[in-house]
Amino acid sequence: MTYADVVDRNAIENEQAWGDRDLPVTTYGMLSRTAGKFPDCKALSYQLTSGPTDKVETFTWSELKDKTTQTANMFRELGIGENDVVAYLLPNANETVLTYLGGQVAGIVNPINPLLEAEQIGAILRETGAKVLVTLRSFPKTDVAQKAAKAVALAPNVQTVLEVDLLRYLTGVKKLIVPLIRPKNPVTHSAKVMNFNVEMDRQPKTLSFADSEVDRVAAYFHTGGTTGMPKVAQHRYSGIIYNAWLGDRLLFTEHDVQMCPLPMFHVFAAIVSLGASLGSGAQIVFPTPQGYRGDGVFDNFWKLIERHKATFMITVPTAMSALMQRPVGDADISSLRLAFCGSAPLPLELYRRFEEAAGVTICEGYGLTEATCLVSINPPDGEKRIGSIGIPFPYTDVRIVNVVTQVDCDADEIGEICIASPGVYDGKTYTETAKNADLFYPGVDSPLGADVQYLRTGDLGRIDAEGYLWITGRAKDLIIRGGHNIDPAEIEEALAGHEAVAFAGAIGQPDAHAGEIPCAYVELVDGATITEAELLAFAKENIHERAAHPKHLEIMDELPKTAVGKIFKPDLRKSAITRIFNAALSDAGVAAEVGSVSEDKKRGLEAHIRKIGDVTDADVNKVLGAFSNPWDWEE
Repeated sequence: MTYADVVDRNAIENEQAWGDRDLPVTTYGMLSRTAGKFPDCKALSYQLTSGPTDKVETFTWSELKDKTTQTANMFRELGIGENDVVAYLLPNANETVLTYLGGQVAGIVNPINPLLEAEQIGAILRETGAKVLVTLRSFPKTDVAQKAAKAVALAPNVQTVLEVDLLRYLTGVKKLIVPLIRPKNPVTHSAKVMNFNVEMDRQPKTLSFADSEVDRVAAYFHTGGTTGMPKVAQHRYSGIIYNAWLGDRLLFTEHDVQMCPLPMFHVFAAIVSLGASLGSGAQIVFPTPQGYRGDGVFDNFWKLIERHKATFMITVPTAMSALMQRPVGDADISSLRLAFCGSAPLPLELYRRFEEAAGVTICEGYGLTEATCLVSINPPDGEKRIGSIGIPFPYTDVRIVNVVTQVDCDADEIGEICIASPGVYDGKTYTETAKNADLFYPGVDSPLGADVQYLRTGDLGRIDAEGYLWITGRAKDLIIRGGHNIDPAEIEEALAGHEAVAFAGAIGQPDAHAGEIPCAYVELVDGATITEAELLAFAKENIHERAAHPKHLEIMDELPKTAVGKIFKPDLRKSAITRIFNAALSDAGVAAEVGSVSEDKKRGLEAHIRKIGDVTDADVNKVLGAFSNPWDWEE
């Protein structure tokens, strides 16, 4: 059947209850079923380099099952039981996928972002109690191995380090040169260091232990990691299987090919994209260790689509913006049907330009780590409401709750987005019990049952009369830079550490490329004298994560505050929107400026534009359409 609207969604739900569907209980069960159906179909492909004719390594579903089995056996031999943790600090590679899958079979897998600093990585390893870490062997142009060594020294619970050597993917002269220029990596930890592929290859291709028979926690994904102690979300098999089922039922067949240049430490790549292939038998392609960040990926992207005959591309707004600078040219991308975009709001103008340039339909979706990802999608076979995040998936119930009264909102009324689904772990989202406090609302006349708890997403939104979900803002303060979550507390705490600073407030300012980037507003102590440039330099020195460095800092006589003395961030956001929009309009020579910014009932913070010369709607939209924040003419 098609998946075009709420009627289709409801029809799927009415077929049978979620618990009555004939689905495997575990990841290994799902992999075994798919490998049994499509043993000789391509499952996984990987290129170390981005050239359209460069070496590619491909596994069939049968081969992927065998290697996953060997990987799981290896972890079990190293002492990983169902409650033990295998962490990985890896760029994309076939070994990354094997670790992700095999770690879930043997125990609990914990992907970690390699872009974090060693101190944050060490904190995550300690928080999860990881016994095994899979990481890179020292390799040119990456410091992953060096970070791993420092992090393990900070996490004595790690007993074994398994190294993946990317050398095996190289050919020709490069394969000869790398051993000569391989960076040194002295270690100070006491963990045993072993070669991943050597240890895996000696394992049998049949599971040496019984697979789990019940639903259990199979993965830990950290959220943020920018502050001292990261929050670690728990994912059960049931949530992972739910995402796999959605991919199979609504999106893919074994004949589809996904191009996925997103990192395997993120739920979008691991849970959604790989999960969809796991459920459907579709092939998934990972180009280069760094995905979209890899050398030549953007330049070669359309030729890579042609090479692999991709039918579906996984993307985020920042990547789409970069691809718009690379014409399709003579690349044959006729196989490409859909682009699935998530992680951050998609600007209207970028949506239109991409569809026009590539001739590809974009499906915006919504998900979050705490819900084992998928929540909603603009229906593949139905109306794509630009700016919305679509309709909730089958068996996902979305409530819009008034944050003051905690009463359900009416259609088109803004409140906090709260969800219940097979991906939500009721009351136990985070490993640390205290962090689950006030994270849920109890179910009220819920179709999923009276005792169901609803996860509070922290996002503000509304549901329109036709069932489409719209995000209008955030109840929480997270800054989302290109899909990467940044806790403003880290920026604020760092600035507050300066003797001249009395108060600091950090927000995300609009950005045409990344969606938003960090900026900070500061109130000085009485009599203090310091420049904005000096405070920016101080912030850079004291904020561990580069992505969190503020790109703008403004000293104010007094920060806006609530009656109880809390910094009132909506006013700061209005100020940032005004500054960024005015600069963009001025730079483009458009005779218009921001008259005011106000809270719109349906659209969130909206800029009201006034004319200061001869200007049209198209002139303004060409500039401001690149931002996710809405605008309208001043009345």
